[in-house]
Amino acid sequence: MKIYWYRLRDRLESLRANKIFETFVIAVIIISALLIGAKTYDESSRFEQVMVWLDLGITLFFLFELVIRVAAEKRTIDFFKKGWNIFDFLIVTASLIPIDDSEMVLIARLLRIFRVLRLISMIPELRILLTALLKSIPRMGYVALLMFIIFYIYAAVGSFLFESVDEKLWGNISLAMLTLFQVATFESWATAVLYPTMEHYPYSWIYFLTFIFLNAFIFLNMMIGIVLDVMQKESAAEQLESGEGEIAEIHWMREHMQSMSEQLARIEAQLNEQRKP
Repeated sequence: MKIYWYRLRDRLESLRANKIFETFVIAVIIISALLIGAKTYDESSRFEQVMVWLDLGITLFFLFELVIRVAAEKRTIDFFKKGWNIFDFLIVTASLIPIDDSEMVLIARLLRIFRVLRLISMIPELRILLTALLKSIPRMGYVALLMFIIFYIYAAVGSFLFESVDEKLWGNISLAMLTLFQVATFESWATAVLYPTMEHYPYSWIYFLTFIFLNAFIFLNMMIGIVLDVMQKESAAEQLESGEGEIAEIHWMREHMQSMSEQLARIEAQLNEQRKP
């Protein structure tokens, strides 16, 4: 019985790792997302029964795929040691809530929308991007704090200098910060903010250009640099875990060189012992 179970587990593991099967799962996820989008059109009412059967089939397939992934593990508990597996488990099990005329219909539909997020867990590149973004948030927080300080200083100066130009834009520090946010996003800032201010203060362009230079160039590039740095580290960790890629090859070479150096040291020690009289 154990031999049969081991063979079955090996087959399920090979099926789970099969690229064609993974591609098919991704295709089903995309179809599920398109099906949810199609239900938002009035014309879809003519195919309501077909969509119900399609939704049921997709839900059962996700359940089948989840069972395969759990059964392919040597120990069931190993499946729940990875955060992405827990995420998939929650999404799939939550989508088992039936869609009918009950009070749960809205919750069931919302949970089915989140099934498209399974693309992140299926595609390694998306996992790296999301993980890098989440891990970048603490470091980006300091940059955001520095940006807020600069915003606050410029807003205070702007409210003191330009209040007479337009009270709706510079009447107080809160309005001034909103105005500077518009300037930072380049949303019609020249015609709505810069030119009216320059009519009263011709050298006010210095104020705006220095603000834009700090926020749109320096701080934005600092944010991008933080994300890229974390992405590089996450990519290296992913390659080490999968054993593929340039980083994994370098790590393998280092381990083997270290092993060879230890063997050479042992051989040299043995030769030295043999030479002793």
